Amino acid sequence: MIAVRLKPGATLNSPNGPVIETERLKLRQWRADDIAPNTAMLSDPGTARYIAADNKPVTDPFVGWRNAAIMSGHWILHGAGMFVVEEKTTGKYVGRVGPWFPPGWPGFEVGWGIAREFRGKGYALEAARAAIDWSFATFELDRIIHCIDRENTASQAVARRLGADKQDEFDLFGHPADIWVTHRDKWKA
Repeated sequence: MIAVRLKPGATLNSPNGPVIETERLKLRQWRADDIAPNTAMLSDPGTARYIAADNKPVTDPFVGWRNAAIMSGHWILHGAGMFVVEEKTTGKYVGRVGPWFPPGWPGFEVGWGIAREFRGKGYALEAARAAIDWSFATFELDRIIHCIDRENTASQAVARRLGADKQDEFDLFGHPADIWVTHRDKWKA
């Protein structure tokens, strides 16, 4: 990354979005230092298979930068987006979780992507619960969807633990996916 210093007294616009804290995690806005760990997460073939647009591992730093720019830009364009998830005790990048509703998407989604080294700890579930709570509190929504590749059994398990029901189908980057739904009335019950 090119380092450019500001002139004395100059300031830049800095997004100041919500920060959500759970027992073990902090969900926050994107920063430049999130690009490298997000790119590393996407370089894992098992992760890229389900969340990279072309289903291929990200091996080019520019492609990783572009992905982080899309994630952070979603916040600027729509006022909400995927949060960076960091471990409170270490400050390490865990992944990204939160709203996603670009043009052509089948609905308001809360999705998740967790780096391999942090899987199996319940972080996806913990962060998704917080993001769903925030989404229902912030937006007039009756339902939140989760688009999950049919082969992604780990994400299906998270959706089940969230109380979501499989209700429809969707072509997710050329792979058949299921649309799982979390309903507001069931969520609040």
